[in-house]
Amino acid sequence: MGGDTTAALELRGLHKRFGQKVAVEDLSLRVPTGSFFGLVGPNGAGKTTTLSMATGLLAPDAGQALVHGVDVWRDPVTAKSMLGNLADGVKLFDRLTGEQLVTYNGLLFGVSHAEIAQRTADLLALMDMTDAAGTMVVDYSAGMTKKIALACALVHAPRLLVLDEPFESVDPVSAANIQDILTSYVGSGGTVIVSSHSMDLVQRMCDHVAIVAAGRLLVAGTVDEVRGGESLQDRFVELVGGRRHTEGPQWLRRS
Repeated sequence: MGGDTTAALELRGLHKRFGQKVAVEDLSLRVPTGSFFGLVGPNGAGKTTTLSMATGLLAPDAGQALVHGVDVWRDPVTAKSMLGNLADGVKLFDRLTGEQLVTYNGLLFGVSHAEIAQRTADLLALMDMTDAAGTMVVDYSAGMTKKIALACALVHAPRLLVLDEPFESVDPVSAANIQDILTSYVGSGGTVIVSSHSMDLVQRMCDHVAIVAAGRLLVAGTVDEVRGGESLQDRFVELVGGRRHTEGPQWLRRS
C-alpha cells in the first residue's frame, strides 16, 4: 500500500480482549499524513489500548496497524524507526539524568554520536529544561517527566508522533510551548496523533478527530465535520451519552 501519500497510520480491524472484557472491538481508522489528529473518548473507552496496539506495545488479538504502509507487528524495526511514542504510564529509565535519557534514546534509534549531543541540547532547550539536564529523572516533577518523555520521542526525528495524554500534569506555559513545537512539526510535514480529555484543546489544536467509546469508533473526520456546527464538547457528550442534568442531592445544595 502507498502509505507515504495516504495514511501516516492505518488501523484495520483492531481487536483486544482482556478476560471477558472487550477493550477494543474491530476498530479501523485512517490518519492522513500531515494531520494533527485528536483521539478522544471517556475513561475506559479503549484509547490507550488502541494506541498501544498501534505502536507495538501491545499485541492485538486481531487486526493490523500500519505506519506509512509498514505493518507494526510484521516489521517492527522499520515501523518503529518512523514512530515517536509518548505512552501513558510506561516507566522511564529514571536513574539516568534527563540529558542521558534523551541521548540514550537517540542512540537506540541509530542517531550518530556526532549528532546526538546537538539534538539533545536542542530538545532540552525547546522544553525549557536545560537547567535540569544533569538532574536524575526520578527527581523530576510530573510535568518535567512528561516533557523529557516528549524529548525522547522526538530525538530521532520521526515521521509520526503518537502522544497519549501529553498535557496531563504539564503547567500552562509548558503546555503552550509544547503546542507550538507540535504545530511546527506538523507544518514541516510530520503527523501527530494526540489523545486527550480536553475537548477545548483538541478543537483548538487538531484538524482531525476521532471519538471512541466502549472500544468502538463512533465517528472520525475533520474537526469541523465531526462537530457539525456544535462545540466539540457538546458533540462528544451527545455521541457518548451519560450526561445527567441534575442539581445533585438536597444535602449538597446551599439553599
